[in-house]
Amino acid sequence: MLSPVRNVRRASPATRDRTRAGMRRRDEAPLATTALLQLIRLASPSLPVGGFSYSEGIEAAVDAALVTDEASACAWLLDQLELGVGRSDLPVAARALAAWRRGDRKGVAEWNAWLATTRETNELRRQSEQMGRSLAQWLRQRSADDDRVAFLEALSPAPMWPVAFALAAADSGASSRAVLASFAAGWAENATQAALKAVPLGQTAAQRILAALSAAIPAAVERALAMPAGEMQAFAPMLAILSSQHEEQYSRLFRS
Repeated sequence: MLSPVRNVRRASPATRDRTRAGMRRRDEAPLATTALLQLIRLASPSLPVGGFSYSEGIEAAVDAALVTDEASACAWLLDQLELGVGRSDLPVAARALAAWRRGDRKGVAEWNAWLATTRETNELRRQSEQMGRSLAQWLRQRSADDDRVAFLEALSPAPMWPVAFALAAADSGASSRAVLASFAAGWAENATQAALKAVPLGQTAAQRILAALSAAIPAAVERALAMPAGEMQAFAPMLAILSSQHEEQYSRLFRS
């Protein structure tokens, strides 16, 4: 007896790939213009949180002659994206975003505490706290009656920057992937501007670095979304050493 499926025409691999791609596109609705503009605003260096005032170690790296030109600055920031931001801030932002959206305040508090306790230096922790507090204040001006903002402000020891960013983007309607790309883009803008001033570099060189970071962000976002909690970490010894040294640096442009 013939199998009932023997004469069924099987789809080619190319057809199956197109079908899967179509399913993925349906899973992610196109980003609405209002959501896109909200994410652009959150990624902008003009957001009143002071991100532009920090070098996150690159100024100390310049002082130590570890970063001396465009190539070394680009390599430094790409490593920082992959080994630092991509393994800590981005995965936490993804988890905090999901927690805010499902009303899981316990989860929000737990990830905020994780960030606070894994910052490798006091300088890096103070930066995240200051930017988180500033964004919480901005959110209060935007939505004074949102009790989530009061919860954010009450987090101990302070609302950390990725957790505050996640709340700011929670009602945008954007996918987790888009929110994380916005977060990483904002970091890349500030980091590139810090390199431009500290090395120093020209505007064209800075744009090439920003283009390299932008090309690396999608893969970093995908890794962050797929990363198990047990693989998350904040471990960048050289960055931690330079961050600690920066506070006592003889001459500097940035806060830390």
